[in-house]
Amino acid sequence: MHGENIYAYGLWGAVVLNIFIFGLFAYSAFKPTTKRDWRTLGAFTAFLVALFSEMYGFPLTIYILTSILGNKYPVLDPFTHANGHLWVAITGGSPIVYAILHPLSNVLIFIGLFIIAIGWKGIHSGNGTLVTNGIYRFVRHPQYSGFALTIIGFLMQWPTIITLVMAPILLIMYARLAKKEEKVMIATFGQQYLEYKKEIPAFIPKKMLTLSDIAEIIRVFRNQ
Repeated sequence: MHGENIYAYGLWGAVVLNIFIFGLFAYSAFKPTTKRDWRTLGAFTAFLVALFSEMYGFPLTIYILTSILGNKYPVLDPFTHANGHLWVAITGGSPIVYAILHPLSNVLIFIGLFIIAIGWKGIHSGNGTLVTNGIYRFVRHPQYSGFALTIIGFLMQWPTIITLVMAPILLIMYARLAKKEEKVMIATFGQQYLEYKKEIPAFIPKKMLTLSDIAEIIRVFRNQ
């Protein structure tokens, strides 16, 4: 964890930069067009603001926990960047936990963003028809699955009190938005969508995707 054992807060330029980068990436992947789309992206952006404000700006969660636990807090120096990872701090500053969780969380974050992009491109390439191929052969709402996976990745990397409260609220909001969208889909496609809904789950595939399944999803994505 070279370079991680130093005080790393008050970096508001890093806060703004990370919000901008991840917000722009989410915007590019999701490409909001309706009020509902903007509401979805706006809620995710609020999550990013809360996350990066604590990650690089002001570590509110650490101040609260250290004030409550005092000398029982599991690490001696809670304000280094490495110990700002609460899962690392809970394990006494374990470099092994850091080495596992940090790259794993990054993988989840970028896979989630990629799924958002695949889902958006799939639905908008349908030109008003019901899309059931590619990733839509496995889940009905891949954009929301992608947002959920990205949020879980960020929570794995840097959980805070605010984001732990926001995360379930966001997930519930996305589930409700999906239900509203389904009413529109049923009104538009009728029995065709109802049959599709019976066969395909909303957010989580029925089975673990194989390499051939993933290859098919990428192939359809490229050809759309």
